[in-house]
Amino acid sequence: MPTRRQFLATSAAGALAWPAARIARAEAVLTDEGIYRQPWFLDSFLELADDLAQTAEKKKRFAILWELRGCPYCRDTHLINFAKPEIETFVKERFEILQLNILGAREVTDFDGQKLPEKQFAAKYGVRFTPTFQFFPESADGLAGRKPADREVARVQGYLKPPDFLGMFRFVAERAYEKGSLRDYLKANS
Repeated sequence: MPTRRQFLATSAAGALAWPAARIARAEAVLTDEGIYRQPWFLDSFLELADDLAQTAEKKKRFAILWELRGCPYCRDTHLINFAKPEIETFVKERFEILQLNILGAREVTDFDGQKLPEKQFAAKYGVRFTPTFQFFPESADGLAGRKPADREVARVQGYLKPPDFLGMFRFVAERAYEKGSLRDYLKANS
């Protein structure tokens, strides 16, 4: 019997089989929670180890985007940054983004197996601002035994203008965090 994840993957694959000419660039949608969402964001059962493993199988990187209803910088992240085709294309090809609500109540299963509502999960990781991007390693191996802050390879809090926003994703895609800070990377690549 197929798992829920396999069912979703099969359903998504069927949707992607439409002729390319019929698929226009998708725009952000305002959800019932009052948060904008990109239609290509990760659909998840909120089991992080599983999400990271599935992302790695696709040769992509896993990121969490924390947002909040009414956050003007979260809105701009969607309506300005992700609206730029070069940014959307770069991110979609290299990342899976899980969107979470910093005050949300959905249950998230952390890498260590602990189940927490989004709000408590955010507190566990010290996420206090929106938007916040958390980027994780390419594998969940050993993550469960680390402190939450040590599970991330990079974190960016607050709104970045489009060139720096794209630079943030390049920084992670190129594993530049192994050599230095995002600030230094952006300065060297501006």
